[in-house]
Parts: sequence; C-alpha cells; structure tokens
Amino acid sequence: MPLHSLTRAAALCLVVLANAATATELVYLPINPSFGGYPANGPGLLASATATTKHKEDKGLGGSSFFDQSPLAQFNQTLERTVLSQLASAATSKLQGPDGKLVPGTFSTANFTITVVDLGGGMLRITTTDRSTGATTTFEVAQ
Repeated sequence: MPLHSLTRAAALCLVVLANAATATELVYLPINPSFGGYPANGPGLLASATATTKHKEDKGLGGSSFFDQSPLAQFNQTLERTVLSQLASAATSKLQGPDGKLVPGTFSTANFTITVVDLGGGMLRITTTDRSTGATTTFEVAQ
C-alpha cells in the first residue's frame, strides 16, 4: 500500500474522530405550548391546524347560539334560565333537612317528580321524572 493512501486514510480517521469528539447528546425541546413549549409557537400551530382541518363547523341547534340571537330572544332565554334556577332552588330546599343535607323522599311539582334514595355509605341517588313524557334522569352524589 502506498504511503500516500495511508496518509489519506489516517487524515480521514482523524477528521471522523475529531467530529465524534465534538458531538453532544440530543435534547428534546417541546414545540407545543400545551406541553411545555414556547408560548409564542401557539398562533403558528393554530394557523397550521386551521389550514389543514377538514372539519366543517356545525351550527348546532340551527345556528342559534346566544350571541346570534336578537336582544329580545337573549332576554327571554336569560329570564327562562333564571326562573328555572329559582324553581330548582325551591325544590332543593324542600328536599333538604335542617342540617342542609338532602333527605330521602319524593317531591312533586306540576311537571316533575324528584325522588331521593339513600344508597348507604353516604351516597344518594336522585331521579327526576318528567310527568308529561315519563322521561327520567338519574345521578348519584355523595352526601
């Protein structure tokens, strides 16, 4: 083997070993701000997701979100929610004992029947029945 190719091979090994000596470990830097990344990346990621999405926005219940309604419709909806909240508070107060805890029993209004059953272990099952349709909703809570 000629001396020239040995010198060239030695130089090549020296360059490869020198580069390997300067290598560092890989460090993961999160991009998404939701997972610890830089917060300024958020708008870019959102723009990229918006550009690639194939999902069409659903208008829900006929496009009738609260802000799409007229001021009169908004007022009526707010009034209805307030009245329903007051009715729920009145029903709850009739289901509470003097200590503020719910007591097992049944409470009826013109449209609904509310039944509270003690399941034991501090758990209660509350069943609300719509008297006109017979539809029921049940959930369990800790006392």
